[in-house]
Amino acid sequence: MEEGKAVSQSVQQSAAAYSMIQEQFGSALSPLDANETMPFFEVVETARWVEIAHFMRDHAKLKFNYLACLTGVDYPAEEKVGIICNFESLALLGHKLAVKLKCQRHGGSLPSISCLWHTANWHEREVFDLFGITFAGHPEMRRILCPDDWEGSPLLKDYKVQQSYRGIKVPY
Repeated sequence: MEEGKAVSQSVQQSAAAYSMIQEQFGSALSPLDANETMPFFEVVETARWVEIAHFMRDHAKLKFNYLACLTGVDYPAEEKVGIICNFESLALLGHKLAVKLKCQRHGGSLPSISCLWHTANWHEREVFDLFGITFAGHPEMRRILCPDDWEGSPLLKDYKVQQSYRGIKVPY
């Protein structure tokens, strides 16, 4: 956080939570972006994601018990795709943090956190379906919105819509 800049109590709480995570995992994390809307950090050592997530959920001073959202993002200039997870310590400690992870744009994989937050199950399947990211350790990694034989990942920025699907014109 910038010296001398007024920071809200919410951001201070998020920064304190991040400090505990950073103390435990060090270089596996990027520095905190302490923006007012949703403070976030990136997990740069994605292989440690489940360990970090478990720590965030179970540490007595963190208790991130609510995964509000897990969504996909396309970074075509970097040849990467990723996820953003919004966490809160709902009705317990009141702080919130977003966590970003990135992987290769084509054939990329990230560890699943569906064993820690059951809401991640369908969120990860949706990201798999629409962005093409697989989640290692997910109990049922299959499409959730598109048919099983749909070609491509519809939310990639360079996705080309099929002209037809099973003889039916795709409207665009």
